[in-house]
Amino acid sequence: MRYVRVNKILPENLIKEIQKYIQGEYIYIPSCPETRKRWGEKSKNRDYFKNRNLKIQSKYIDGKSISDLAKEFFLSESSIKKIVYKRDK
Repeated sequence: MRYVRVNKILPENLIKEIQKYIQGEYIYIPSCPETRKRWGEKSKNRDYFKNRNLKIQSKYIDGKSISDLAKEFFLSESSIKKIVYKRDK
């Protein structure tokens, strides 16, 4: 998120209307729910974790132990258990 000067994006009459409610303070205007991205979509972290979890599940199915997976992926055993025992919605 970055700050943008209001006079560069909004018409003067709208600025005056907003100033009736707030002056000299910051205001956050969220994006529309239809255009809002889910966590990790912009940075690609969502894909990274999804692929990592699929690898963990695959290795577990192939017979690798939870403790070995925890060491390999630098996660706690309880985190590995959550991944391998997760039921898809």
